[in-house]
Amino acid sequence: MAAAVERRLAEFRAARSKTACSPCPGEPPGKAAPSEAAEGHRAAAVGPGGGAQAGPGGAAAVTPVWARPLLLKVLLWVVLLALFAELELGLPYFVLSLLYWMYASTRGPAERRRGELSAYSVFNPGCTAIAGTLTAEQLERELYYRPAAGR
Repeated sequence: MAAAVERRLAEFRAARSKTACSPCPGEPPGKAAPSEAAEGHRAAAVGPGGGAQAGPGGAAAVTPVWARPLLLKVLLWVVLLALFAELELGLPYFVLSLLYWMYASTRGPAERRRGELSAYSVFNPGCTAIAGTLTAEQLERELYYRPAAGR
């Protein structure tokens, strides 16, 4: 078993070395970039949304950490939490912000992709259940140790 794992690891490393990033600017063209540098180049060329960031000359530019929207939202939340804690309203702010976060992170039926099923079968066409749903019939079979129908 260990030999199979080592073989798969060797195959993975070989495939990864084929797709390695171009060498660093100061290195000779024949020398491959180390894996850390290659990952750094890839991370620098990809923006926060996963797309490349185009700079003024058409080259990829790195978005500064402080300009990323999620980080700004978290920092604003922390600052407001400190302010409300100073006003002795920290716990209500924390609870209300968590409730808002839960509300904002849910998607309604209009936002579902075509063919995507809801976790609640009553909202699906024909009350279709998703895979892995425990039904009353299945629970009853398992409680009485009966085989499934058709087996």
